[in-house]
Amino acid sequence: MPLFPSTANDLQMPLFPLAANASIAAVRFSGIISTNCRCLSYRHCTPSWVPFIGSRCMTEKGYLEKNYQVLQERVQVKAIPIASCLWTFVFFKDEPTWGRTNDGDATALIALKGIWENYPPTWVGNDPCGSSWEGIGCYNLRVISIILTSMNLKGELTGDVQDLSELQILDLSYNTNLTGNIPESIGSLKKLKNLILVGCSFSGLIPDAIGSLPELAFLSLNSNGFSGGIPPSIGNLSNLYWLDLADNQLTGTIPVSNGSTPGLDMLTQTKHFHFGKNRLSGSIPPQLFSPNMSLLHLLLDSNQFTGSIPSTLGLVTSLEVLRLDRNSLSGHVPSNLTNLTEVNELFLSNNKLTGTVPDLTGWNNLNYMDMSNNSFEVSEFPSWLSTLQSLTTLMMESTNLIGVIPASLFRLPQLQTVSLRNNIINGTLDFGDGYSSQLQLVDLQKNNIDAVTQRAGQAVEIILVDNPFCSEGENNEKYCTTSQSNFSYSPPTNSCVPFSCSLDQISSPNCMFPAVSCRLSFPE
Repeated sequence: MPLFPSTANDLQMPLFPLAANASIAAVRFSGIISTNCRCLSYRHCTPSWVPFIGSRCMTEKGYLEKNYQVLQERVQVKAIPIASCLWTFVFFKDEPTWGRTNDGDATALIALKGIWENYPPTWVGNDPCGSSWEGIGCYNLRVISIILTSMNLKGELTGDVQDLSELQILDLSYNTNLTGNIPESIGSLKKLKNLILVGCSFSGLIPDAIGSLPELAFLSLNSNGFSGGIPPSIGNLSNLYWLDLADNQLTGTIPVSNGSTPGLDMLTQTKHFHFGKNRLSGSIPPQLFSPNMSLLHLLLDSNQFTGSIPSTLGLVTSLEVLRLDRNSLSGHVPSNLTNLTEVNELFLSNNKLTGTVPDLTGWNNLNYMDMSNNSFEVSEFPSWLSTLQSLTTLMMESTNLIGVIPASLFRLPQLQTVSLRNNIINGTLDFGDGYSSQLQLVDLQKNNIDAVTQRAGQAVEIILVDNPFCSEGENNEKYCTTSQSNFSYSPPTNSCVPFSCSLDQISSPNCMFPAVSCRLSFPE
């Protein structure tokens, strides 16, 4: 990849100019600007590449590197976060704006001002662009962005928004007093690229008209009170990159196309399906998946799905995060799921899965795995676990594992937490020589371990409550006290609150993570 890529192919990510004649260039993020950050889930950040959008050509290599100070003096720079690990910098000329805001745009914003409480104090007069209303971005006296996150706005989003015909970004996230429905007239905003309403109190049905926004790339409606089904029309959004409907009250099945109506299986270029923490039900449709998909995150956790895991899921080899936990899925895990070797977080816990524990040999990127609380057949402790060199957390509680834990497991260099409660593990617990310096906790409650090989300097917390070892001998209190058994485990969640970026962090719609952890994945 070139140092200063100038095309979408170089960046391996979609570019969304805020005006038709905007020129694009890219530089590496260096912490020059940090403002208006919000929090999102998971730590799969994409690049340290940052698209710059402006009104002058900046595609020559080194232009920004050599001329950034000059640029600072000539323009006003504002940073707009549009997705995880992605900063969009919009350059507005600092010269006086002659003329007034487009009449239709001004009328629409003044109408919203009349409905909302706690709008910014700079919203005075009748000229939002000319008067630099806070949160309002303009180009050629047309309103192109509304970004009013964490402003304590109170009121509703009314149909007046339909008159903002040039609007490309609408972000009202983390205003918990914004209520009511999304108006059907939202479908009039044909240039809208980002609709981000995270962490508000919107309710009612997600309007079918959202499926008529041909440019939409980011749709984040998570953490609201939306009900009803997922609109099949969303399948028409061929440019959609990010779909987050998590943490609502959605019901029904996942819609797929049938020849006459669209469905989510048509979203082959979408990278993120976030549907967790709803009331979705029925089976996971096999038609949803195909080898043409470029999906990175599939989050279906904490719903009411039943039936088996479709084997077609194994065709989506681009997957990096897979969450099917906390449903009522049954049957065997499809054997071709082993094809998903790019997965780094796997959650299958708290279902009714049967058969043998799936063999994940070759999953060299896997760092978090939870298969707890299923109905797998009794099986020997998997030898392939000791080959997962990136593994940090192993959760296999109540999975009918039997036999001795090999010392090689504890030599995995990144391993931090092992929880194997309520299995049939027996014999001697031996950490061997050279166990991971990262190892912090090994919880083996309710097993059949009868001996422990102790080694000098061992600083790992070991919990062996309800093992034969704890009923034998007189010097076992270190591992057998019940006070240690209160340790609780929880998977990564989408719940976080907005806060400011520091210089080593980059923006994301849900959660912040240090820049050093970023990879080409979230989003690309």
